[in-house]
Amino acid sequence: MPIILRLDVMLARRKRRAKDLARAIGMTEANLSLLKSGKVQGVRFATLAALCRELDCQPGDLLEFQPDEQAGEGRNDLSRAG
Repeated sequence: MPIILRLDVMLARRKRRAKDLARAIGMTEANLSLLKSGKVQGVRFATLAALCRELDCQPGDLLEFQPDEQAGEGRNDLSRAG
């Protein structure tokens, strides 16, 4: 997936532990671990907002776009919809 979550980097920069962050935003440690490892398909805006609030950062500090080499093949182009 071309979207990469850089939560581990921001945790290190802020000198925060995942366990403490999970408690602060009302998320289980297991779910935060899945999020950190990139094993999720999506993130709710409310979760993203809570992460940004607790880590004092912007969404762009947590999310990075890295296009795959095959991203152009067979992708959904919204300009063709409708």
